[in-house]
Amino acid sequence: MTITLEHYILLGSLLFFVGMAGFLIRRNVFLMFMCIELMMNGVNICFVSFSHYYHNLSGQVFVLFVMTVAAAEAAVGLAIILTLYRNRETLNADEFRLMKH
Repeated sequence: MTITLEHYILLGSLLFFVGMAGFLIRRNVFLMFMCIELMMNGVNICFVSFSHYYHNLSGQVFVLFVMTVAAAEAAVGLAIILTLYRNRETLNADEFRLMKH
């Protein structure tokens, strides 16, 4: 059995939709952040698989840029989450709707 383009697209779509469901269901800010990362990785798998299928490196180069931005976003996002936790002592997203004490 060979792995075809459809298998990669199915895997990327599955990762994306699991991340989307987790983001919509979970109320923990850290878990929501991880679900966003999961969605980005699902899209990256689709980009790389289409790039390989069409013998064009554009998708792989784009994924490299997305991963670079995701690393910076992870650093800034985790710093914001840590600051929110220190100020409110909770990671529940419902507690952060109002930015006053």
